[in-house]
Amino acid sequence: MNVKEFFRSKPFIIGILIIVLAALAALPFYGAEYLMILFIAFIMYIIMTVSWAMFSGPTGYISLASAAFIGIGVYTMAIIGDGLPLLLVVFIGGLISFILGLLVGALTLRLRGVYFTIFTFGLVLLIQRLMLWFEMSVTGTRGRFVIVVDNPIIYWILLGLLVILLLVSFFLKRSKYGLALVGVGEYEEAADHIGVNVNLLKTLVFALSAFFMGAAGAIIATRWTYIDPYVAFAVLNSFMPVLMAIFGGMGHLYGPVIGSVLFAYLEELLLTRFPYFYMLLFGIILVVAILFLPNGIVGLLDRFRTGGIKHKDATA
Repeated sequence: MNVKEFFRSKPFIIGILIIVLAALAALPFYGAEYLMILFIAFIMYIIMTVSWAMFSGPTGYISLASAAFIGIGVYTMAIIGDGLPLLLVVFIGGLISFILGLLVGALTLRLRGVYFTIFTFGLVLLIQRLMLWFEMSVTGTRGRFVIVVDNPIIYWILLGLLVILLLVSFFLKRSKYGLALVGVGEYEEAADHIGVNVNLLKTLVFALSAFFMGAAGAIIATRWTYIDPYVAFAVLNSFMPVLMAIFGGMGHLYGPVIGSVLFAYLEELLLTRFPYFYMLLFGIILVVAILFLPNGIVGLLDRFRTGGIKHKDATA
């Protein structure tokens, strides 16, 4: 085995991943408080994006329901966070989002294209308005206080959730179900004719992605102290995973991860240095990225890699 083959071998890659995971897990012990807060934002964005890409990437169904699932998790923590163990509340937040995902998927995944997208976005607004009506009319309040949890605890729970999500996405993509999802995205009628239970598969994977969003929403709520329907079901959370996945590229599992980290850091940088022009600059960068990087950062890397191979073959 030569050096190049060694660096590409599975033992080497797994070893590197274990070292990176150990370094990330130990971050609260050696990193500054600001760095840990920044990484909490990174991991939250990665969970949102990878969860979204798990379903929408291979199928081509553009879901804008992310804010609904995240908000369900947020309100789960606000309502029952005081009386139950933290990890159990996080799981319940994910479970309720999973059940909502099953119901929404069963009802709407027969729709296609823009109809599905519009319905999922309408779902966010519907739940947001229902929660606002419930708070104002039934409880007589505008929002709720949320239990406060130390940042290291939030960080470790999010990191554990991210590891589980990446493993699930990795094995799903390489399973027969992942191949069936790609078939649904390529030609749904053909996948149905060869025996794939298209509606059941789409619904289950859609609900699985909702679980991770709900669980992430439950734990991130502990950083906000006080929430209301506009905070919990923030419409921006429906668009951010889509933009980050497009920015990173969905051809590989690491595409949404790269896109999330770069996107989050860019947002932090612009918001800190140019607070008054932040949205304008952010929008310009996004438009340029979409126009000149249609396949995202991963597509650009693949293009360089392919170009390098072609150049090598030509010179040989």
